Amino acid sequence: MLPEQLMNDDAFTSLPLVAILRGITPEDIIPVATALIAENYKLIEVPLNSPDALTSIRYLVDEFGQKAIVGAGTVTNIVQLESVLTTGARLVVTPNMNPDVIRLASREGCVTLPGVMTPTEAFTALECGASGLKFFPADCVEANYLKALRAVLPANLACLPVGGINANAKQMSEFRQAGANGFGLGSGLYKPGMKIEQIIKNAREYREAWSQSNN
Repeated sequence: MLPEQLMNDDAFTSLPLVAILRGITPEDIIPVATALIAENYKLIEVPLNSPDALTSIRYLVDEFGQKAIVGAGTVTNIVQLESVLTTGARLVVTPNMNPDVIRLASREGCVTLPGVMTPTEAFTALECGASGLKFFPADCVEANYLKALRAVLPANLACLPVGGINANAKQMSEFRQAGANGFGLGSGLYKPGMKIEQIIKNAREYREAWSQSNN
């Protein structure tokens, strides 16, 4: 998916928060994803270092592939990506900037969000076909660093800080003013063993913080 397509996709425009379900199991993926989608989360990833991740991704695709953009995170190499593609995943998120992974995922029509930090990584990722950029790890730099990158990046490109993002309107606002278009949410949203009620509470707090961060 091209950058301008992602920026105009309903799943992104309705709520540009990626739910990162690290550590989730196949037994939990459907009830957790059901709760999140009911809260309007339509970008959901299962990191590959989760237990039996490919099975969870397959369940996710089968149940929600027509309603949301779902797929895999922590995809670091071609072998992993090829396995992910067999599930029908439409979302490929990486912690690194692997040109081969980006090219193949892009050719397969996936929303591809590679992890970048430097201008060289960012522009190389775009040349390889990235749909957007995962600004990672965001908690290691100030929002002004993203602002500096944004000055040279295309305006129609989604940039999503990931790492240490809290359900905090002030934090989100600082990144949005610097040029962020959304965020990836990890352990603040979901941890293994967390009860559905807590996940829903967290999801609502993040959604509210996102809404307030634009004021």
